[in-house]
Amino acid sequence: MRLAWAILGGLILGGGVAWWLARQDAPAPAPDARATREGRIQVEDRHPGLYRWRDEDGILHITETPPRGRPYERLSREGQAGIQVQGPRAE
Repeated sequence: MRLAWAILGGLILGGGVAWWLARQDAPAPAPDARATREGRIQVEDRHPGLYRWRDEDGILHITETPPRGRPYERLSREGQAGIQVQGPRAE
């Protein structure tokens, strides 16, 4: 009787290990990734962009969000390399 239980336990344990090793998990998204409406994964920059723009008085502003209704330039932060201009935009 003990032999039967040992064989049954070995089969169950072996089956569990085989299932665990054979299963295919979907890769987990990166911590800085987010799903878009289209279902794609979009990875955000490790160094978020900055936006350079001028107000009605001509005062220069640099912010982390783009201004509404006025032209701006997107600046990308490249760690220690500094800031790079990516061109003017208007929204």
